[in-house]
Amino acid sequence: MKLVDSPGKSKGKKVADAASQDDEHHIPLGARQEIIKKFPIDPNLKNYEDTYASFNWEDAKKELTYFAEGKLNAAYNAVDRHMNDGRRNKVALYAISNDNKLEKFTFQEIYEASNRMANALRELGVRKGDRVFVFLPRVAELYICTVAIAKLGAIAGPLFSAFGPDALRDRLKDSGATVVITNPALKPKLDGIKHDLTDLQYTIVVNGDKKSLKAQEYTYEELVEKASTKFECVRTDAEDPLYLLYTSGTTGKPKGVVHVHNDILGHHMTSKWVLDLKEDDVYWCTADPGWVTGTVYGIFGPWSNGTSVVCYEGRFDADSWYELVDRLKVTVWYTAPTALRMLMKAGDDVVYRHSLESLRYILSVGEPLNPEVVRWGMKVYGLPIHDNWWQTETGMQLIANIPCLPVKPGSMGRPLPGVYAAVVNDDGDEVETGELGRLVVRPGWPAQLRTVWRNKEKYDEYFKIPGWYFSGDNAWKDEDGYFWFVGRADDVINTAGHRVGPFEVESALVEHEAVAEAGVIGKPDKERGEIIKAFIVLNNGFTSSDQLLDDIREHTKRQLAAHAYPREIEVKESLPKTRSGKIMRRLLKAWELGLPTGDTSSLEDD
Repeated sequence: MKLVDSPGKSKGKKVADAASQDDEHHIPLGARQEIIKKFPIDPNLKNYEDTYASFNWEDAKKELTYFAEGKLNAAYNAVDRHMNDGRRNKVALYAISNDNKLEKFTFQEIYEASNRMANALRELGVRKGDRVFVFLPRVAELYICTVAIAKLGAIAGPLFSAFGPDALRDRLKDSGATVVITNPALKPKLDGIKHDLTDLQYTIVVNGDKKSLKAQEYTYEELVEKASTKFECVRTDAEDPLYLLYTSGTTGKPKGVVHVHNDILGHHMTSKWVLDLKEDDVYWCTADPGWVTGTVYGIFGPWSNGTSVVCYEGRFDADSWYELVDRLKVTVWYTAPTALRMLMKAGDDVVYRHSLESLRYILSVGEPLNPEVVRWGMKVYGLPIHDNWWQTETGMQLIANIPCLPVKPGSMGRPLPGVYAAVVNDDGDEVETGELGRLVVRPGWPAQLRTVWRNKEKYDEYFKIPGWYFSGDNAWKDEDGYFWFVGRADDVINTAGHRVGPFEVESALVEHEAVAEAGVIGKPDKERGEIIKAFIVLNNGFTSSDQLLDDIREHTKRQLAAHAYPREIEVKESLPKTRSGKIMRRLLKAWELGLPTGDTSSLEDD
């Protein structure tokens, strides 16, 4: 299937002319048109067509609490307002540790704990606009600290706990972080790069040993113990920054996407409509808050709706996950396609060892969800899996299979009320139904990125087509208004739901003493969507061996993260490069997948 990915004008190609293939990117048209009609009883969004036609974001503001002059604070809406709406004694967080110990925190306890932390940070000199990063696994303190930072008007930076020193350094250095909150297991990664972090002033260690700490280092416990439980949220402007998350691109270091307190309006409404959260729900989002799904739909969105949230520190295991659902009577479950494919791989028998009778609604996000997984979900769970589409940059779900509409397996769904999405050609003109093109969204939804940290040029790229936000995805729209993802328009790799920039991996590879050159691509994989494959040229004096390649893999994993290493490495005599010396990833991918190579006139050896 030919994508609309040339820099010049292109009319794309009709899907009906090219729907004969069946792999994880190209689903036969017949399967795409299959409809599952089961959906939750009495969904929060009852009539899509009427709501879409009449909705506006100004009216939705009635769902939130605003201060005078239109000021608001996302943390106030997520936690503090529940002190006055009858939810103060409701469980806000079920926190399950690695060893399966359960702690419960009411909204009142989250309120007081986050107040203590906000006061502690203020005592250290943290002020509105300062960057405070949280480098913790999925433990209660991660959630408490993120809320506390927002209450203070500082900018929260949740960090994935599996990040290695290079990934950590890039984010902390670029952001100018002044405080990092971590634990004893993760602190050595930070200690090893501190000499590069000239803006870093304080380190706070959860469950730390005070005797082992150095100057400007504190334990979390000693700070909050003496802090007051009284704190008045900073009355931030709607456009004041709330959080900063880094997303990978094809070139350069990860870019810091800035979101603002106004995002909470989008978080609240989409959690209500797409997640369909209700008062008695127990909701589990399996995403780590170091990724945007875990921040938006693991903390702010569900708590704004007063929902009980589950956080699980343990690693993936099918039996453990199902046991958790039964133990806590989880009703709404939001996870990733890779996780669902791994559960499917674990087998039906594992499912049937558990009741799962509490589940009423399942959702998926992060990468395209295969139709066969949706059908499998109907068989073993008795429920369809509702896929949806959004990005770190969009800050909220924009397109979704919402509960009041039929699910089309393999589809992203339909645009939410208040969102206008389209498929356009390279000139920004909308294409016909069924035609491939660029997936774009009309700016104006409340949670769209406000800037890229210290990088206006990158921000402007998202709006390079006048009147549209450019997502970087290729897609098509069917006659019912459902959107279908086809692929990325760039080289960014989506592995197990995590976006990885090839440049980051290439940079880590060439830091290994044996690697002279490296080119990285995403290779289709049935379980993970894509895996990272690296093509390398060895330095003189090194010979390829299984041991050497394993060492290169481990080096890359240590430098970046557990998900960002090449599962496959191929040693080459040379790599295809342009005359200016740029490695042509397009050719590497074409060779790997047996695709046409296209124009090679710019190759250095032509």
